[in-house]
Amino acid sequence: MDLRQIDKTVSVSPQIEAADLAAIKAAGFRAIICNRPDGEGADQPTFEEIERAAKEAGLQACYMPVTSGMVTDEDAAKFGEALVELPGPVLAYCRTGTRSATLWSLSQADKKSSSDILAATKGAGYDMAGVVRRIVNGGKTPTSEGDAKFDVVIVGAGAAGISVASSLRARQPNLDIALIDPADIHYYQPGWTMVGGGIFDPETTAKTMGSLIPHGVHWIKQAVAAFEPQNNAVVLDGCRVVKYDRLIVCPGLKLNWNAIPGLVDTLGRNGVTSNYRYDLAPYTYELVKGMKGGRAVFTQPPMPIKCAGAPQKAMYLSGDNWLRAGVLKNIDIQFMNAGGVLFGVKDYVPALEEYVKRYDATLNFFHNLVSIDGDAKTATFKVSKPDTEPTEVTTEFDMIHVVPPQCAPDFIRVSPLADAAGWVDVDQATLRHKTYENVWSLGDVMNAPNAKTAAAARIQAPIVAENVHADIEGKSPRAVYNGYGSCPLTVERGKIVLAEFGYGGTLLPSFPKWVLDGTKPTRLAWLLKEQILPPVYWKAMLRGKEWMATPEKVSAS
Repeated sequence: MDLRQIDKTVSVSPQIEAADLAAIKAAGFRAIICNRPDGEGADQPTFEEIERAAKEAGLQACYMPVTSGMVTDEDAAKFGEALVELPGPVLAYCRTGTRSATLWSLSQADKKSSSDILAATKGAGYDMAGVVRRIVNGGKTPTSEGDAKFDVVIVGAGAAGISVASSLRARQPNLDIALIDPADIHYYQPGWTMVGGGIFDPETTAKTMGSLIPHGVHWIKQAVAAFEPQNNAVVLDGCRVVKYDRLIVCPGLKLNWNAIPGLVDTLGRNGVTSNYRYDLAPYTYELVKGMKGGRAVFTQPPMPIKCAGAPQKAMYLSGDNWLRAGVLKNIDIQFMNAGGVLFGVKDYVPALEEYVKRYDATLNFFHNLVSIDGDAKTATFKVSKPDTEPTEVTTEFDMIHVVPPQCAPDFIRVSPLADAAGWVDVDQATLRHKTYENVWSLGDVMNAPNAKTAAAARIQAPIVAENVHADIEGKSPRAVYNGYGSCPLTVERGKIVLAEFGYGGTLLPSFPKWVLDGTKPTRLAWLLKEQILPPVYWKAMLRGKEWMATPEKVSAS
């Protein structure tokens, strides 16, 4: 038997035999549904045989035959009704299990999100790509596709999406481009560390989305439900279908706050904060200003996360504030890092370690936050050191800065565009999809092994634009991405260690060492972060002006 659980109440399987029923009963099932018509295969037992064995085993049996490839809306509705009426858990079967999985998917479409349905069936080994539009449409067959069609469709209007749209328009102004994003506000997220340190006002990091969409680009203000790359289609919530000649995917990351039990209930109070949210970064500074003594905990989850240096930036700026206020000696700073090193590129570690000493911070490696009790002001960490059995430790805190675990958005992870880990699967040099040649990706959501930072997106956007433009002209990719990313590590108010690196940790400084040595804390790097980069972001990067980001033409074609 090959029993595949979809959820706690339903499993599906390929064809079963009468001799299997006792074992199915022993596995805890209370009812079975047969979705395979009698006589479909020469070696197939009849439902009468299965039903007789089911009754002997003490199971209820229901015959609900469906012709392969012809699951109707009525079939799905009847299957849903049967799941309510029959005692559970239920095992449904057909020749391979696909029809049963399809019936479950369509029957649950008005009860669960399309991402949850696709994730559940994918986890059981069944691909529902063929009925994704029906799932998005509440389990019903769409009466009209209502397709819109564009030369280029871009999913995600964050830093990567708006930048690549602007860079494409600069190269080919007549392109018919659509940007898909439901958000009303666009955020300059690199500024939130500075908000948490009391340097930037939060309002300076936000602008209305409508004010930033490039002129001539269509803004589709809806969420994406699914992709049909085999049909060159993006399916939106509500089952509207947008067709494309070329697709660029850059929706960013999902911050999985709910992955840590107790966290959502206490965020923004009880001393629990995070610079990873616009509304919470001011609370970080409020806590820092008000803290005169006690324990301050800073967490870092497993990689990948956006801006890998941000968790420790919060620690350094807080420590600097306490040092300047004369209370640092009364504060116990604990840095809880799920990884095993302070920073992934070793050249920058010595300078950072000096600041760890300055603020008398304790580094706790292989400590991953697994739960939090805000009212009790305690946090529990799983400690997974190499070659030792994992343990758990609970620590008290007066303030805790939490960085949530991060992953690709649900609609990406369950899509045909994703690799096994859920990231958009691209060639790390050209950023073109490995399977679908008219699909590209950039920003945090793709699987190239680079740092997930806005600085990386600033370099990637012109490269993708150049390669898409070349493809439109019938030419080979003309630009290659070297993995560049930048992380301005704010180690104190007025100084920054400017980490710039590419694939494999190769240093890729933007300036000669005599101008700016990124491995040392410098005032110049601080001025770059505080005064130069924000206007570069708003007025150059998002407008397709590729200052220090023009892609090098690496090949002629």
